[in-house]
Amino acid sequence: MPQLNQRERDQISTRLSPKEIEEIERLVDKGFYMNTADFVRQAIREKLQAVEVIELRNVSKKKAKQEILDYLKKNRKCYPSDIADALRLDIGLVISIVKDLVKEGRIR
Repeated sequence: MPQLNQRERDQISTRLSPKEIEEIERLVDKGFYMNTADFVRQAIREKLQAVEVIELRNVSKKKAKQEILDYLKKNRKCYPSDIADALRLDIGLVISIVKDLVKEGRIR
């Protein structure tokens, strides 16, 4: 990923549609934001807080299977996506293991 120089870190430009600009200006006029820059900074802060990057762990299928079984002992009702998020495992791997566990009769 290219590094931003100091000037680029201080200021980033983007193009907005006329409708987006109109909506932002309407919110500024109603007093929700001090100005358009205030709106943009707040929108960015909210987005950064909402996005969480999950670093997946690289574990063997055998180890992942045991971790999933341990997780299911403590969390009876959950979805494969819950397991993948909690254990930081690839969702495809989790689904494959869950299918195997169902076939083996170890889970329902």
